[in-house]
Amino acid sequence: MSRVSDLVDAYRAELTLTWKDNVSGGERVWMLVYPPDLERQIRHALPSMELATTQAARGWVIVDVTDDFGRWLSSHRHAEAFYEEPSDLTQSILDQFEMTLVTRIRDALNAAPGNAVVALVGIGSIFPFLRASSVIKSVDSAVTGRLLVLFPGLHDPETHSFRLLDARDGFNYRARVLDPQKDLT
Repeated sequence: MSRVSDLVDAYRAELTLTWKDNVSGGERVWMLVYPPDLERQIRHALPSMELATTQAARGWVIVDVTDDFGRWLSSHRHAEAFYEEPSDLTQSILDQFEMTLVTRIRDALNAAPGNAVVALVGIGSIFPFLRASSVIKSVDSAVTGRLLVLFPGLHDPETHSFRLLDARDGFNYRARVLDPQKDLT
């Protein structure tokens, strides 16, 4: 089997477990961690994941943030200046983008049925502008079902830390990691 098939199978197996309602938003986050070079293959597997989700009698919602930064930047009143001088994108301006992105994700989470899996796709596209950890922590309180974060990067099981695109120092997070090698009990 391929690595992608193994990851989809791990996701399918996770769906068979009973969802506890008395857990925090952060514990309702599932991280599907994979090497960044598998991004296209993982996206190609989304219909299989949707099928597995609906077969488990759960809802399925995709929130694809891949193009959000480009759309946000192109609609900014100073877009032309940023194109000419990207260093003008200060942290306070990037904080505005983060607020916009968090609002969009939270709105999708709030609109999703309580039994739904909301798949967050394209989180790698926010690098290097935002930290995935900050975005995920800002939305986790709105998760009523499960938030499945497709995470191109690394997970260190020893420290339970994540590294988006293998680039930044890892962040420790209480999410459940979907791993084909781990025992589901």
